[in-house]
Amino acid sequence: MPVLQVKNLTHTYGIGTPFQRSAVEDVSFDVNKGEFLGIIGHTGSGKSTLIQHLNGLLKPTSGQILLNGKDIWAEPKKIRTIRFQVGLVFQYPEYQLFEETVYKDISFGPANMGKTGEELDRCVREAARLAGIRDDQLEKSPFELSGGQKRRAALAGVLAMEPQILILDEPTAGLDPAGRENLMANIRDYHRNKGTTILLVSHSMDEIARNADRILVLKSAHVLMDGTPPEVFARAEELLGAGLDVPQATRIAAALRARGVAVNPAVYTVEALEKELLALRKGGRLC
Repeated sequence: MPVLQVKNLTHTYGIGTPFQRSAVEDVSFDVNKGEFLGIIGHTGSGKSTLIQHLNGLLKPTSGQILLNGKDIWAEPKKIRTIRFQVGLVFQYPEYQLFEETVYKDISFGPANMGKTGEELDRCVREAARLAGIRDDQLEKSPFELSGGQKRRAALAGVLAMEPQILILDEPTAGLDPAGRENLMANIRDYHRNKGTTILLVSHSMDEIARNADRILVLKSAHVLMDGTPPEVFARAEELLGAGLDVPQATRIAAALRARGVAVNPAVYTVEALEKELLALRKGGRLC
């Protein structure tokens, strides 16, 4: 059974007013345990509205969200417990830091779950390590940290709750290239070591290409594509037509095909493109 199921989800804003519109409409998909799902779509496609349903921050106008086979709204008074199981890290989460020390900020979530003493300390320190926060930074004010370190502290605050599912909304937005890669390396390590189900929302096609097992593409409140990275990026022209970008390797492959080079249209990483070109050269099909 999938760990998460979205069934015919619709969310309509401004019902009964001239401004009525559906941000997501009749959206359905499953997420398997341990999967790394990338979610892409242009601004206004419904990404943010969708992910806020997955831990009960928004309630569907119609449709269902099932966590381990159970509708998360079956018992509305227990919706708070869903937010411990499905952790959501918002874009620019560092603006949500508020405690006196990094340690206290990270401990806020698990403490509200009822964890105390050694168990709480273990959760905080393990989450800090997984997010790349050093022990000597734990007693600092979060406002003394750099932008990248604040982002890590906010991420650690969600990891400390040990969620079944981790949802990341543009986690590297605003960071420099080194900061982006360092943070994503921590997220990859966390996924590999913990096996936690991860949903990554990103505008960076290269970031999605390097990390996702599967990609969900949204357009105008609907699912446009749902498939593996090779399946999705093989439809590069359709993605570009939907106002989205494609990985740099995919762009290069498309340009080569336009010049008569028989490059696989499903290429989406630099490594795969290099392998493809070496094979073509070895076969005498590339000068």
